[in-house]
Amino acid sequence: MSADAGTSVSMFLQSIHANSSPDNTSAIYDKWAKTYDIDVRHAGIDYVAPTVTAQAVVAANGNIAGSILDAGCGTGLVGVALSQAGAKDIDGIDISSGMLDVARRTGVYKDLSVADMSVVIDKRDQSYDVITCVGTFTEAHVSPVPAFRELVRIVKRDGLVVATVLDDVWVSGGYKAEVERLGAVGAVDIVSTATVEYRRGTDTRARMVVLKRK
Repeated sequence: MSADAGTSVSMFLQSIHANSSPDNTSAIYDKWAKTYDIDVRHAGIDYVAPTVTAQAVVAANGNIAGSILDAGCGTGLVGVALSQAGAKDIDGIDISSGMLDVARRTGVYKDLSVADMSVVIDKRDQSYDVITCVGTFTEAHVSPVPAFRELVRIVKRDGLVVATVLDDVWVSGGYKAEVERLGAVGAVDIVSTATVEYRRGTDTRARMVVLKRK
């Protein structure tokens, strides 16, 4: 990995961790948007989570031909991976308008809008066949409550929520507890919480949470 790429990723992540309010996070990602894809695709980072997530949707028999919401879509890396897997009806939401500008240029999204996933999401109940959420459930980003509950609300009955949760915060951040609670109250079937590659270049792993709404 070049020194520039490594420094850029570290600098932006450290800024987000130190300034985790929605407004600050949005501003930092707006600034990062122009170089984000180059930075995270570099061999030293090798951010494979988008591709791994699209593969997880297919492996879980998600309706790849149906309506999909890419929650926390960023610059559109997940949308592109879903499109390559056959998806054609993809919407995206993200807190950063700058990231959405980059995502729009991919040409794979039907609709893109700014949304703060730390509060109620402005989407109707049971709107989508599949919801993906990648790179959002991590340090100093989006907490499990109310976000997981909101994603389950928005997905259709028998639809899938497929989300990465950084392994380091899976238990300590309350994500495991919230996923188990949703299963216990009968809102979802917990299909999988397997550990997968996330950033291959730094040997960073995540839980691939696959939930099927009841």
